[in-house]
Amino acid sequence: MPAERSDYLRGLVLDREARFTLREICRAVDADRDFVQALVAEGVIDPLDDSGDWHFHGEALMRACRAQRLMRDLDINLQGAALVLDLLDELERLRQDVSSMSR
Repeated sequence: MPAERSDYLRGLVLDREARFTLREICRAVDADRDFVQALVAEGVIDPLDDSGDWHFHGEALMRACRAQRLMRDLDINLQGAALVLDLLDELERLRQDVSSMSR
């Protein structure tokens, strides 16, 4: 008899234009405020405004989740995760350029 698995799939359906508060980002990423502030300081995500009450767009939430997964799964630090995310963004831009050129 196969062993029971307790794995589960966790997901988030998201509109890229949605706005999230700092508290909502922390809850969605399952991280504390310091982690999100470190993401902002490192340039991984940017708040929509510079007021004390930060709001973020959906893309920031997706980047925060990806950064956290990179740090956890690859055991890299925040600066390494920021670099990987920048490289992935550049790769996507290059793919879009090639795709638009081949049309």
